Amino acid sequence: MTPAQLYDKIADGEPLTRGEALSLLTQGELLTVGKLADGIRQRLHPRKVVTFVNDRNVNYTNVCESKCKFCAFYRDHGADDAYLLAEEEIFRKIEELVAVGGTQLLMQGGLHPELTIYWFEELFREIRRRFPGVQNHSLSPAEITHIARISGLTMPETLRRLHDAGLNSVPGGGAEILVDTVRQKISPNKIGWQGWAAVMREAAGLGMPTTATMMFGSSEGPEEIVEHLFRIRELQADGGSFTAFIPWTYQPGNTELGGESATGVEYLKVLALSRMVLDNIPNIQASWVTQGARLAQVALFFGANDLGGTMLEENVVAAAGCTFRMNGEEMVDLIRGAGFFPAQRTTTYEIIRYY
Repeated sequence: MTPAQLYDKIADGEPLTRGEALSLLTQGELLTVGKLADGIRQRLHPRKVVTFVNDRNVNYTNVCESKCKFCAFYRDHGADDAYLLAEEEIFRKIEELVAVGGTQLLMQGGLHPELTIYWFEELFREIRRRFPGVQNHSLSPAEITHIARISGLTMPETLRRLHDAGLNSVPGGGAEILVDTVRQKISPNKIGWQGWAAVMREAAGLGMPTTATMMFGSSEGPEEIVEHLFRIRELQADGGSFTAFIPWTYQPGNTELGGESATGVEYLKVLALSRMVLDNIPNIQASWVTQGARLAQVALFFGANDLGGTMLEENVVAAAGCTFRMNGEEMVDLIRGAGFFPAQRTTTYEIIRYY
C-alpha cells in the first residue's frame, strides 16, 4: 500500500493494521500524521469543544514495594522521608478540592506492605459519606492487585468490595508499556500486562468506567508502542469501559533508570497515532503535566480533544522534576487561545459548564 492509499484509508475511517501503524510511526511525516489525526478528532468531536476536569491527585503514601526503575516518587518502608497520610489529612485535601468546584478525586500511592482492603474500605466509605458529589477515581490496577494479595483475597472480590465501599471508577495508571519484555526492564516487580488487563476487564464487568494510559520514551521501541495501542484497542473491543486514553512521556529526573525524555515531536506523533489506532475510545487527553501548556495547545491539532485535569495537587511526576501547574482559569484561556471552546466535565465526560 502506498502512503497515499494509507492516508485515504485513514481518512475513510477504516481501521489500521499493526504494520500500517508502525509505518506511520516510523516513516510518516509529522504534519501529515497530525492532520490525519485531527480529521478523526473533528469527526468524533465536531463542535470544537475541548474539555477538562477539576480534580486533585492525593498521593496517600510514597511507600512502595514495586520500586520501579522509572519512578522518582517511591520510598522504602523505613526511609526517613517515607509517609502515609492520616485520614483527616486526606479529608482536608478533598475539602480544598470541593471548595474550588472540584469533582474528581484521584487517589494513588505506592504498594504499601501494610494497607489491606480494610483500610481502603473504611476510607472510601467515609469519603463517600462526606463528599457525595466527588467521583472517587482511584487506585491503579497494580494497587488493586497488591491489595488483593496482602488481604488474602482474589482480585475480583477485592475490586467488588472497593466498588461497594465507594470506588467509582478505575484510572489506567501503571500501564507503562503493555509488553512484558519492556516491563521486566523498567518495573520487574509490578504486575505484567495481562494482570493490568484483568483488572480493567473486571472493572468493566462491574459497570465501572476506566481510562487507559501509556508512558513511553523509557526503553521501548516503536514496535512496543504499536503493540500497546493495539492491546488497548482490543481490550476495548472485547467489552472494555475506557472513556479516554492518555499517553505521556517518561520523565527521567531523579530516577534509577535515567536517560532522556522523548522529544515534543515524538510526543505529538505518538499522540496522533493513538487517535488513529484507538478509534473505539472516544477521548484522547493531552498531557500538559509533562509537556507544558504550549505543547498541549499544539496537541489539540494532533488528535487530542481533552486536557485532563487541573490537578490541584500532583506529586509523582513532580518528583521527577516536572512541575507544570495550571488552574481552571488558565485552562480555559489555554483552550480559547488555541481556537477551541472550553468546557468543564465530569470524570465520565458529562459537561458541567461551557465557557
